[in-house]
Amino acid sequence: MNQTFQECIDECLRCIQACNHCYDACLKEEDVKMMADCIRLDRECSDICSYAAEMMARNSPFIKEICELCAKVCEACGNECEQHEHEHCQECAKACFRCADACRKMIA
Repeated sequence: MNQTFQECIDECLRCIQACNHCYDACLKEEDVKMMADCIRLDRECSDICSYAAEMMARNSPFIKEICELCAKVCEACGNECEQHEHEHCQECAKACFRCADACRKMIA
C-alpha cells in the first residue's frame, strides 16, 4: 500500500474518532434539538470515513469515487461543526477538514 493511501486511511480513522466523540457529546448538550444537523452529519461522516478506509485497504477499483464522496461529506460535517462553539464540535471540524484534504490529495 502506498504512503498516500496510508496517510488518507489514518486521517479517516482520526475523523471517525472525532465524529463519534462529537456525536456522543452533542447528545449530552442541553439543547439537543439544536444539534440535530451536527449529530446527523457526525454519523454520516463517521460511516463514510469507515467505508473509505476499508475500501482503500482493499485497493478497491472505486477508491476515487468513494474518496470524492468522503471528502464531500467530511467538508459538510466540518462546516456544520464549525458553526458550534463547543470544543468537541471545533475539534471535529478540524478533523473533518484534514480528512477531506487527505482524500482529495489521495485521488489527485
